[in-house]
Amino acid sequence: MEKLSMKEINNQLSEISKEWSLERQSIQRNFKFKNFIEAFSFMTAIALLVERANHHPDWSNVYNKVTVVLSTHEANGLTMKDFDLAKEIDRVYESFV
Repeated sequence: MEKLSMKEINNQLSEISKEWSLERQSIQRNFKFKNFIEAFSFMTAIALLVERANHHPDWSNVYNKVTVVLSTHEANGLTMKDFDLAKEIDRVYESFV
């Protein structure tokens, strides 16, 4: 998997929700839900996606908030896998709001 250039990263950022932010060699987004059950359900839905893609995020959950950080560790930065997964995560989140 090839690491993206800054130009490619900026192009891909325009293709995902503006809620994603570039943080060094990763993209990050915070999600908020009505309660813990919704947050956990969202994480469960994402877990199925990431397992199929074999591309696992760094994430955390505190009550009704979920933070997702995407980066391709093997490439030491961002690849298309990260942006493809961000798009899928955005779609899942839309079904919750």
